[in-house]
Amino acid sequence: MQWYKRKNFNSEKIARLSKTLNIPDVISSLLLQRGIVDFESAKHFFRPDWSQLHNPFLMKDMNKAVDRIQLAINTNEKVMIFGDYDVDGTTSVALLTDYLKNKIFYIKPYVPDRYSEGYGISKKGIEIAKEEGISLIIALDCGIKAFQEINYAKELGIEFIVCDHHLPEKSIPDAVAVLDPKRDDCEYPFKELCGCGIGFKLIQALQIKLKLPKNELIIYSDLVATAIAADIVPIVGENRVLTFIGLKQIQSNPRLGFKILTNQLRKPLKVTDLVFVLAPRINAAGRMDKGLNAVKLMLSIEKQEAISIARKIEFYNKERRYTEELITKEAFQQIKLEGTVDNCSSIVYSPSWHKGVIGIVASRLIEKYYRPSIVLTKSGDILTGSARSVSGFDIYKALEACKENLIQFGGHKYAAGLTLKMEQLSKFKLSFEKYAKENISPEYKMRSMEYDLDIKFNDISPKLFRIINQMAPFGPKNMRPVFATHNCKEMGMTRTVGNDKTHLQLDISDSTGVRFSGIGYGLGYLLKEIKEVNSFSVLYTIEENEFRGNKNLQLKIKDIRAI
Repeated sequence: MQWYKRKNFNSEKIARLSKTLNIPDVISSLLLQRGIVDFESAKHFFRPDWSQLHNPFLMKDMNKAVDRIQLAINTNEKVMIFGDYDVDGTTSVALLTDYLKNKIFYIKPYVPDRYSEGYGISKKGIEIAKEEGISLIIALDCGIKAFQEINYAKELGIEFIVCDHHLPEKSIPDAVAVLDPKRDDCEYPFKELCGCGIGFKLIQALQIKLKLPKNELIIYSDLVATAIAADIVPIVGENRVLTFIGLKQIQSNPRLGFKILTNQLRKPLKVTDLVFVLAPRINAAGRMDKGLNAVKLMLSIEKQEAISIARKIEFYNKERRYTEELITKEAFQQIKLEGTVDNCSSIVYSPSWHKGVIGIVASRLIEKYYRPSIVLTKSGDILTGSARSVSGFDIYKALEACKENLIQFGGHKYAAGLTLKMEQLSKFKLSFEKYAKENISPEYKMRSMEYDLDIKFNDISPKLFRIINQMAPFGPKNMRPVFATHNCKEMGMTRTVGNDKTHLQLDISDSTGVRFSGIGYGLGYLLKEIKEVNSFSVLYTIEENEFRGNKNLQLKIKDIRAI
């Protein structure tokens, strides 16, 4: 693994901020790296609140969207809330459905079937809306490229409001309103909202227009925080504020469905819990069955109903894990049998693989081989696939370069979807591998880890840990600080742990003589090496370990490098 140190600041800037805020130099360095340069920006960073949210009417078409919904309220229209089947989409549907349920005459939440309808606005969904006399569809987390579908709806007398966060084409669909901060003509100051975040800005605008108290919206912040965490958007700006408030809401007054899904967690929920506990379960509904089940759970206020749905979702999640593990093993075996272990890319295919988990399997291939990976399965008469990438390689551009062998594709730099005909597969494999070989720089063929600072063990204290925790919520663009310490030595108690002895329990000290324990998951293979070398460097985060009521600081080891 390659280590890259983040930008350093001169000692004068560090000392000035330390004095202003009365904090250690280590913290000042971390804050400067995150754009915190004075008391005012530090106050906003450490104390996020509602006042830091932008006026929703700064978003292009927001007035149009609000006026159209008001018309629907005033004229007793029937409205469909249409969202994608992933976490961002289902939380969006739950948020807007819940907000409008007592304002709209008839409201229908709708999540397309992953298998029969696919991603985005579907013709089937529009036709169901027509059958039920629905005259307005509000699309969330999708729709920015649905030109044909929205035109089709218009022919049937159905209007659309689009709330999306994906990159638009040069033109936008012919909808009543298109809310997307990434529009070239949208001057909204924060561009990184997720789909549920756009939905939240819409209800924020409605709340203002209807002259209702803004604090009524707090109950929806848990949905937004979950979507932000699951969609891996930067946790800065408005996303940071909404995640901060949403986590507090989940911790103090969780909605019934969330409470049931996370009842095994004893500690207050963090962003990592949203990512690794809550999000996979919500996602499992759309991957293995119907995403609408997740919406129903999030909207449920009856305990027995919520428990019943949660049990289904837990079953889907277990099924998802089993299916994912099975397909991953088959994919690994296929790469070995085909002799492509040393390729610059991984492309695997089986007609029997479950469409709902191929994206996860592509990520597993990257974990093993660290190269752009595509997993394909059969869907009707065509092949459909999920692509995932590594640092420094734009998978969207790669697919664009191979588009003559594809039916269609879409996505962004690190994740994309694609479809192709069976007869195109061989040519596509060759074309993609050629592109990968020519466009992956040598420095990106190896895993890399960015870290914040070089420190010594005597810099680590309960105060430092306490202030670091106040920098939460952590996520993209504000990750938990990673440190490097050099000239470390093993103190005799280091051993492998875990059922399969794959983890490393460390007992180490550095040049200051301060001694720390640490845990390195999956690093058990390094035991012999660190026992034999004179010194080594460690890359780690600072965590708190609790055992039998006793709390102590420990290092969560990311990597070890012998000197």
